[in-house]
Amino acid sequence: MGDISKQPGHLQPAPESFLTEAEVQAIAAGRRSFLRKSFLAAGAAMVAPMAARATEAGDPEILNLPTWSTTLGKPVATNPYGIPSQYESQLLRRESPGLTRVGGASVSFCPLQGLFGIITPSGLHFERHHQGWQDVDPARHRLMINGSDPAFLKSPKVYTMDQLMRLPSVSRIHFIECGANTGLEWGNVAVPTVQYTHGMLSCSEFTGVPLKLLLEDCGVDYKKARYVLAEGADGSSMTRTIPMEMVENGEVFVAYGMNGEMLRPENGYPLRLVVPGVQGVSWVKWLRRIEVGDKPYATKDEAVHYIDLLPSGLHRQYTSVQECKSVITTPSGGQRLLEKGFYNVSGLAWSGRGRIKQVDVSFDGGINWKTARIEGPVQNKALTRFNINWVWDGKPAILQSRAIDETGYVQPSYGQLREVRGTKSIYHNNAIQSWKIVESGEVSNVQVL
Repeated sequence: MGDISKQPGHLQPAPESFLTEAEVQAIAAGRRSFLRKSFLAAGAAMVAPMAARATEAGDPEILNLPTWSTTLGKPVATNPYGIPSQYESQLLRRESPGLTRVGGASVSFCPLQGLFGIITPSGLHFERHHQGWQDVDPARHRLMINGSDPAFLKSPKVYTMDQLMRLPSVSRIHFIECGANTGLEWGNVAVPTVQYTHGMLSCSEFTGVPLKLLLEDCGVDYKKARYVLAEGADGSSMTRTIPMEMVENGEVFVAYGMNGEMLRPENGYPLRLVVPGVQGVSWVKWLRRIEVGDKPYATKDEAVHYIDLLPSGLHRQYTSVQECKSVITTPSGGQRLLEKGFYNVSGLAWSGRGRIKQVDVSFDGGINWKTARIEGPVQNKALTRFNINWVWDGKPAILQSRAIDETGYVQPSYGQLREVRGTKSIYHNNAIQSWKIVESGEVSNVQVL
């Protein structure tokens, strides 16, 4: 597929997308005196004046009661299914103007910049479709489990949704990330906001039945059947290979619930596969069939797509696990700091290999690092929220975050990642993201090598 920056219809690199070492050093020099100061003292110094100004000015919103404080509110039946406030109408999933729809293939990006905590609201969960989405009738939907050889499975079965929902269930919080998330950055394309750089990412509580339970109900022979093929019921017949060891550890399950309700149609209603820590394409939506076999299946979406072109010309295949990654969501590209002073810098970290252990933040393009606060509880293969105090002195800055997971893996810089992977990849970009802040307070996307 080649370099994504050279494909028609894609955004072109911004001229300021790279900084020289001299520019980074200049920014760092202006920050060193600031780094010696106490964040605690600076924060206290800022909060008091901010509160005092409103009081001295006699804020009319305090002195005069608004209409909603003196009139009756709307009855409860107005919105039988709750909707967000009209004042939050701009917080939406969005499609990229640089990506073209082909045959129903489409992407909508989650607005990470406007979210709190780690759970993604169902209505903002990112979408990736290979041939559009369907609203499947659950009364007609079936899950078939069979074997590529009769010796692999004693009793092939077909389950209805009613039968699946009567079985013992689990509920777990996990992130799901498309393997192509941050893919545009491989081609030096400085897309403007975190919604477009990292927005093929969400985190929800999923509810369903462990796949291990279903396979054992069908009499699986673990010694012979070492792989699972998952097939979707959509028009693209999405099929993916899953190693059996992922199923045996009990983490993989077939889910019908998300965030306390049934899955949304665009997220696979009424049934999808959940494969924690693995790229989203393996979380097959509208799941209709599970087949067990003794070798990888090399399906069309495993042999042609979601593979990594290395500098040697070879492809990495079955690179499913999403490596340790993080991004600052506030402040981030497209936002603006309105004045100097105290800010809470916030972001998200995640790893397909387990829990996040630590997140470091730099304000000078990676020269100095300070450990951020991890907001618990820290879940296995889930998003983790981090925060850190910062007092902006009005000078240029480059904000970065660097995550470390419980295996000791450290999120790489672009230079480190490209040294191993080259520049022709599209998938599995987990490099450190940089946000540049200029004197006006404008925040933009840059790449620091």
